[in-house]
Amino acid sequence: MYGKISEKPRYANADGATPGYGGAWTPAPTRGEGRRVLIVGDDPPTVELLSTTMELAGYRIATAGSGPEALTRLVEHPADLVVLDMGLEDLKHFSGYPRLPVADRPPLLFLTACESLDSLAPGLGPGVSDYVVKPFRVAEVLARAQTLLRTRHHESRHGAAPHFGDLTLDDNTCRAHRGRRTLDLTPAEYRLLRHLLLHAEQVLSKEQICRHVWGEDRADNAIEKLVSRLRRKVNQEDPPLIHTRKGFGYWLGI
Repeated sequence: MYGKISEKPRYANADGATPGYGGAWTPAPTRGEGRRVLIVGDDPPTVELLSTTMELAGYRIATAGSGPEALTRLVEHPADLVVLDMGLEDLKHFSGYPRLPVADRPPLLFLTACESLDSLAPGLGPGVSDYVVKPFRVAEVLARAQTLLRTRHHESRHGAAPHFGDLTLDDNTCRAHRGRRTLDLTPAEYRLLRHLLLHAEQVLSKEQICRHVWGEDRADNAIEKLVSRLRRKVNQEDPPLIHTRKGFGYWLGI
């Protein structure tokens, strides 16, 4: 069952800000518009922190303490997003997830100490997913949740996969192709490439990229390294598609 949206924060400062991970105060997040989020985890303090914060952000929250319980809840009460705070052993008990029709699978947001989503959950089948590395900041979890929900909403409205020339993305499998070549992308590189594709022929500043890819400020060299890695993978064929507009940012086009 998904909980009622809170009308007022249960704890906030005078400006309406709410505490982030580790007790730091952060601005009140954008409201979740009543979308349903299932939080799955066996650590009560973490589940309580996420439940409270996401409820204050305007999401309707349900929780589950195990993989089997989560699957039961998904069948009985479909969710718009699943947040998984689970170890590798626990994920084995979430193996029934692929039996859900692809169209009915909500995006998955993993909270994990692992760096690779592929090694974390190879058996969950196609679908939109992302991860946040622990110890996490609540602001990043909220930003990732919004990105996943926005991606799913965009695809349900427009249907066609993002593409430019021979460069295409498949959000069902989270894979990118340049012609017949599959691009081996990290989740951050995939998010960046998708953002560039959706804004093809537009210059995106480092600040815009930072907000979309990480949901927080990062040093300029972190953005430059990310773009450089993605450019090497995408621009192996002619014409090159990812470019720098010195002093302004980056853009995708010919």
